[in-house]
Amino acid sequence: MNLQVCSAPTSSVEISLQVERLVQERTNGQIRNLRVDVADSYIVLTGRATTYYAKQMATHAAFEMLMEDFSLRNEIDVC
Repeated sequence: MNLQVCSAPTSSVEISLQVERLVQERTNGQIRNLRVDVADSYIVLTGRATTYYAKQMATHAAFEMLMEDFSLRNEIDVC
C-alpha cells in the first residue's frame, strides 16, 4: 500500500499551479486564458469567462486553496 503525504504548497509557483488546476477542474475549463499570479499576499485570477457564474465558480474554487496569509482578487473578464 502506498501512502501519499500531501503537504501545503511552499512556493508561489506551486500555489499558482494548484489554484489554476483546481479552478480549471471546478469550472470545467470555462475560463479561457486563465492565469493565476501570486504576489505578496495576493492571489490574482485573470482570464475570460462567458458568464458571471463561471467567474463566481472560479472564485469559489480559488478560495478552497487560499491560506490565511493570502487575499484573492478575481479580475476575470466576462464577455
